Amino acid sequence: MSEIVNVAVDAMGGDNAPGEVVKGAVEAISEDKRVKVFLVGREPVIREELKKYTYNAAQLEVVHALEVIETGEPPVMAIRTKKDSSLVKCMQMVKDGQCDALVSAGSTGAVLVGGQVIVGRIKGVERPPLAPIIPNSNGVSLLLDCGANVDARPSQLLQFAKMGSIYMESVIGVKNPRVGLVNIGVEEEKGNALTKETYPLLQNCPEINFIGNVEARDIPMGVADVLVCEAFAGNIVLKMLEGVSSVLIAKIKSGMMSSLRSKIGALLVKPALKSTLKGFSTDEYGGAPLLGLNGLVVKTHGSSKAIEIKHSILQCIAFKEQNINEKIKEQIVLGD
Repeated sequence: MSEIVNVAVDAMGGDNAPGEVVKGAVEAISEDKRVKVFLVGREPVIREELKKYTYNAAQLEVVHALEVIETGEPPVMAIRTKKDSSLVKCMQMVKDGQCDALVSAGSTGAVLVGGQVIVGRIKGVERPPLAPIIPNSNGVSLLLDCGANVDARPSQLLQFAKMGSIYMESVIGVKNPRVGLVNIGVEEEKGNALTKETYPLLQNCPEINFIGNVEARDIPMGVADVLVCEAFAGNIVLKMLEGVSSVLIAKIKSGMMSSLRSKIGALLVKPALKSTLKGFSTDEYGGAPLLGLNGLVVKTHGSSKAIEIKHSILQCIAFKEQNINEKIKEQIVLGD
């Protein structure tokens, strides 16, 4: 029998907390018996939400936390002063070994700070990258970094490539993942000082399958499985993809409702279209892991609905079962 994976969930984090968070947690434990969820937050509010559902009580526990870290608060000050907040308690549960992972849709800044200050980095890891899964025409890619390190160094990007390759192969199941360096051109000499210095490091690293530079326009085509960049460029890529995806979906829906003929056509293509558009929804892939920490920290969108919360919790199972942190330690500590 598989070992139970314990996941602390910040029940008060995000725009739709606690309702969608609680719903996602219940859906996760209903779908997979290998996970136990600790819903952390204001207990009376959480209990009230839980009354709406039928679930296995052995797989769910409520942990009371009085305080909530709001999105607009200074992250460092919030982590330091709000010790009884739902997010800090989740972090502490991971640090103490009570939980294997945590999931939060709360303040990104607080998650990043808390991850490094409370959970702590794996020895040898210079900077933990935030690594979301993004859809492409062939499947998915892992983009790292997208928000944690806006002033990364070449040695850190090399570590991102190694950790990203381990995650894609072990959790997503992509064998020998192709690593691309996000740049303004495919030629080796293109880019700024950071990409020019990083290129030979990736090129000469035997642990990764480096394919060279990747331009932003080729990212949706799935040219690489692991996309490496510093957080400034990564965040722009991520937000642009999300924005274009939302506009296209809205335009398609609007066009199909523009006339009687288009409405009839929409009914005919609806099943195929729904299936296609589903593949481009980030909700299906869960949140972004903060790689390189002593425990798994997963950050989901602030606007996450239950489906993304559910997938974020379930992705923690593969992370633990595949011993991702042990593999990162072997690559980063022993490999270097």
